[in-house]
Amino acid sequence: MPMEEDDQFDSTLLDAAMSLAATKGWQNLSMPDIARHAGLDLGEVRRRYPFKTSILLLLGQLADRSALIDDGSLGSPRETLFDLLMRRFDVFQQYRAGVLAVLKTLPFDPAVTLVLGAATLDSMRWIAGAAGIRTTGLEGILRVQGVVALWTYTIRAWEKDESEDLGTTMAALEQALDRAERLGLFRGAEERLSDDTHQPSSLPAPEAQDANFNDFSDGE
Repeated sequence: MPMEEDDQFDSTLLDAAMSLAATKGWQNLSMPDIARHAGLDLGEVRRRYPFKTSILLLLGQLADRSALIDDGSLGSPRETLFDLLMRRFDVFQQYRAGVLAVLKTLPFDPAVTLVLGAATLDSMRWIAGAAGIRTTGLEGILRVQGVVALWTYTIRAWEKDESEDLGTTMAALEQALDRAERLGLFRGAEERLSDDTHQPSSLPAPEAQDANFNDFSDGE
């Protein structure tokens, strides 16, 4: 199947899944329901997307693809991270009602939550790397966890944001970035961008950094 047809297949299936989730609830859907609503061959859907969770992974992949498009723009690591994460939210916003329906079910479905958590961690590793944030070694692991915490904090704001321009979401992301910057999330990235030779960053001790990076809602 040519790539254009692949993309159309994926888009049609995702549209159907999110539409049904918005009206019936994610937990009430089956893959045959989604395939029939999409007007797609059940056998082909079964081959390509054997589990309902596969559709949620598809949504994440499409959001990542949109975020990681190289548009030639240059900015600081902080500015780039803001842009990349907002591009992900732009994709989520296209399927807002369906995504909200999915998020409501996660506290009652630990298996899906675990799968999506692992996928989110991988997505944020790519996002962090694209923003120039070091993702290797112990410090890199902590920084990626920090970006995950930042995304998690902001998505809570997005859930409640009914504005067309996502102003509340952007404000929450800026707030989280302020805190992340104070905690040193961008220090190593700024050094690498200005100097090809990496200099050790003056990050807090790993134990302290881990605690701080994973809660952007607390005050200083």
